[in-house]
Amino acid sequence: MAASYKDSSLKVFTLNSNPQLAEEIARHIGTTLGKCTVSRFSDGEIQINIEESIRGCDVYVVQSTCSPVNEHLMELLIMIDALKRASAKSINIVMPYYGYARQDRKARSREPIAAKLVADLLETSGSDRVITLDLHAPQIQGFFNSPIDHLQGVPILSDYFEAKNLEDIIIMSPDHGGVTRARKMADRLKAPIGIIDKRRPRPNVAEVMNIVGNIEGKTAILIDDIIDTAGTITLAANALVENGAKEVYACCTHPVLSGPAMERINDSKIKELVVTNSIPLPDDKRIDKITQLSVAPLIGEAIIRVHELQSVSILFD
Repeated sequence: MAASYKDSSLKVFTLNSNPQLAEEIARHIGTTLGKCTVSRFSDGEIQINIEESIRGCDVYVVQSTCSPVNEHLMELLIMIDALKRASAKSINIVMPYYGYARQDRKARSREPIAAKLVADLLETSGSDRVITLDLHAPQIQGFFNSPIDHLQGVPILSDYFEAKNLEDIIIMSPDHGGVTRARKMADRLKAPIGIIDKRRPRPNVAEVMNIVGNIEGKTAILIDDIIDTAGTITLAANALVENGAKEVYACCTHPVLSGPAMERINDSKIKELVVTNSIPLPDDKRIDKITQLSVAPLIGEAIIRVHELQSVSILFD
């Protein structure tokens, strides 16, 4: 148990998306979760009741906008409104997983930019700051007019693989978009980098093309930010083994794991999939192949630093 945090004006609340992570974050800070209830009217409307005074407090609300995305987003917006009306000094949103982040630009005509809409909704509701983890597109930071602290999952994933002492590794990006992320891990593990060149004919449908990099006899580690239906990552893993990789590990920050994901991972050549708890894993997704690491110490540390007006950038190393 961490020593009790000295400043009672720091309050941490959680809603329904990830209470276990919020509990861990509060423990790391040395405080307890604030008291609030989230209930439903019979027609499904969300009702939030904050059960302690937060007047003049710096409030941190932990809520990943994971599935069911719209429920969790609406809970958060209503909570922000409640906090604002209860005279919180600052309202800080801790959103380990930012839903709608994949809709960050107009890829085709007449498409929305939903990631910007979510940013506008948060700010209009009264949010003063967002602390998030591995945004799908880093430029989403520019959708906000208020401060945003963008934490990185790569150090946590890298430390785990470093402790495994794997030999002859190569870090693989499953597509062109993830090269920067793969490069960060490769630098930390002092390993070479490879890329899988793939085409995506339509959303959630991946088609592996060719492999850039020498993988013959190597242990490949695939890194991505989000694994959703697991099509990209499992096709990539199978292609690596077929082309001479000795074994394949995979890792990501956000285990969305929807639709056929679990079946695909089970049937794939992936030896172990390492994820974080930015999104909680229900029991049916806790399989032997999946290892879940905690981001609570990282986020807890970020909250303390924000609250004490210290630099947060040190956490990016």
